[in-house]
Amino acid sequence: MRNIYLVILLINSLGLSFGQHDESLTPEERAYLFHVVKKSPILDTNIGRYFDYKGPIPYFPNRNINFDSLETTIINNPELLIIRKEEIAKSSKGILGETANKMALWELNKILLAKRGSEKELEPYLTKYKRFENALLSKLPESATRTKDSETIPVSKINPLLNPGISFDDKRAFVESMRLPSVEEEKQVIDAISFAVNDYVNNRSREIYEALGGIAIDYENILVAAGDGSSTSGLLEEREKDEKGRWNKGLPKAVGFFPYQTMIEPGEKKKPATIEPMRHAIIDLETAGDNKVTNVHFDVWGYNSEKQTTVIIERNGLSYPLFGSSDTRFLSPDSSFSNGTTLQAVINDLEKNKIGDLNEKIYGKKGYDYWIDYNKKKKDEVELKIEKNEYGYSTLHSQTLGNDKKATRKEKKAQKGLSHPDSSQNSPRLTNESEKKEKRKGENNIVDLYSRFEAYKKKIAELEKEKSEAIDLMAIYQQRLDTYKRLFGYKWAKYEENDGMYIFEDSSTFDIMTQDFTFAPRLVKEPFEVRLIAIPESSLSKNADEVMLHIHKTDGLKNYDARLQIALGDAFGSDQYQLSSSLLSNKDSVAVMQFFEGLLDRKVSFSITARGAGLGRWDGSAVVKELHPNELSSYPKDRNDIEFARLRKSELLVSLNRSIKLEINSYTDPVKSNLEISNEEIKSLMTRYRLNKNDILSAYRTAAILTKFKEEINVLAGTYLSREEAKIVIDRFNNEYNKTRISIGATSIKIQELK
Repeated sequence: MRNIYLVILLINSLGLSFGQHDESLTPEERAYLFHVVKKSPILDTNIGRYFDYKGPIPYFPNRNINFDSLETTIINNPELLIIRKEEIAKSSKGILGETANKMALWELNKILLAKRGSEKELEPYLTKYKRFENALLSKLPESATRTKDSETIPVSKINPLLNPGISFDDKRAFVESMRLPSVEEEKQVIDAISFAVNDYVNNRSREIYEALGGIAIDYENILVAAGDGSSTSGLLEEREKDEKGRWNKGLPKAVGFFPYQTMIEPGEKKKPATIEPMRHAIIDLETAGDNKVTNVHFDVWGYNSEKQTTVIIERNGLSYPLFGSSDTRFLSPDSSFSNGTTLQAVINDLEKNKIGDLNEKIYGKKGYDYWIDYNKKKKDEVELKIEKNEYGYSTLHSQTLGNDKKATRKEKKAQKGLSHPDSSQNSPRLTNESEKKEKRKGENNIVDLYSRFEAYKKKIAELEKEKSEAIDLMAIYQQRLDTYKRLFGYKWAKYEENDGMYIFEDSSTFDIMTQDFTFAPRLVKEPFEVRLIAIPESSLSKNADEVMLHIHKTDGLKNYDARLQIALGDAFGSDQYQLSSSLLSNKDSVAVMQFFEGLLDRKVSFSITARGAGLGRWDGSAVVKELHPNELSSYPKDRNDIEFARLRKSELLVSLNRSIKLEINSYTDPVKSNLEISNEEIKSLMTRYRLNKNDILSAYRTAAILTKFKEEINVLAGTYLSREEAKIVIDRFNNEYNKTRISIGATSIKIQELK
């Protein structure tokens, strides 16, 4: 699309009115907001056009804008900056939430910096600090508080922990130095600070979100981190340097505010129990319900280009994985990652290498089972040989020794003693030298066999011990693998992609341009999880570089982000479809000019959808088509009762995103219409498709709205654009208008037939 800033200049020159700029923010907040948006590419792309600065722009010698000086100018001259919150409110709820979150973090840093300073420095922020402190005290253990002037306050040793510029390891060291009664209370202190940060930022960001025009009933703003907690990159104290190497204020990254979920690592012998940060974080959330969309926005901080940032959303067993790009910190369902470590690579290494190798080592062809069985067989063979040799040895020495004379009683007794290898009797007198050699050979064979038998027993015991240890190790690996697989999700949602918009099989969507994941509307609230996973150094390593994530969740009506939104509530007389009042007003000026901008770009597709929706039904948040119409003969109450009046609604929506979509819907209440119909083709359609007069009435009203809109667009284009540009806009719109068919039930009719 063409440069919107030229369009805004055009609107200024035409004297069209803009939205109000009283957004309940202080001059300092407005100046920093402008700085945040302009220095954040995703924010500038989506809402930067709605910040109209009319003052001088200071530059560095390298022609980069000096935003620090610009802030000062805006603070001293707030009238120079107009913030069009009516237009911002129609932007992505996630983008607006990210803006509010960055503002709240900036403010909290200033508050806690003042707290770590002097009472005089804290004084301007005292009220806001008390909000933070109350949240902190609600979770602190009693051992970490004290009483001052009859008021409970945190002990002063907590102050260093409020510095977002220190790592988790440093926080753990600080809290250990507090000498609290137990490690459980040390964990409570760290968790209390995490709670207070999230509580303050959630509440304050909502105030800023609403000050900028955002609307939400269901609102959650969450900061979370995962990893080993060993370092913190991009601290709040970080500053940017200008081209001469001088420090300037820049934009703080605030990653030190992102809290870890923690656990207590049990102690071993002389090693005490310690507080450990989780290598993955699980956030439990709930969809909006009430037939509203649920918008979940993701903003990755502390991005590591060597480890693929991985975020998993899961609802009802269906997972939607989002992966960091190797080029940007943006997420998308596309898992391709050119360099570095991915979670899938970790899983594959565990499954195929670590567990696979152990499984082969235990149960493979030449694994532990094979060698244990081999050694058992050898041991059994040796045992059998021992029995045979002992029997032969015993038989040999039970016979007459030396000559044919009968052995004396003393000799028999000596022979009997030789039958047992442990006998302590003296050897009998042998008279034959060969018999002595045979005896020694038998004895040596038996001793050797016993030695081999014991060696096989020992080998079997060693192999069984090694096998047991390998099985235990494999169980540890399997447990880790199961954890990673569970975190990754067992069933991934299929999707189709169109110009950066990912549409999943259950109609959920992810927009890579806004980083918004959206659950389609449902009546009932449903739980879902968001999981942030820090990728380890290796599949067996406990070391995992930190990653931080901002999650912003809100509810919203369908088409909340339509750039032009015209709602006509009960704008027609009873059974009438004439429209006399204008559709467009000054408040729509920016949206109209953006509409023209889109039409001038022939590469951007343009379509019109027009529906005569017939009987409407209130679904709890909006009017929708009644799928099972049941007409009433008369009003049981007053015609203007809210139950009926809200159903007599028409709407015109223009969405400007990857394409231009003009949508018009018209609804009626359920009371039978007395519309007079003379058109024979329409009468035929009513019979063929079982349409009622309310269906036809709503179609006439839709046609009237679209025709009126065409007339006004033609006039505005001819008035405010050059002749050449006006011709392009008018011709393109009229061509699409002439092709439009109005949907009525299961059929449609040309717009010309409804004039």
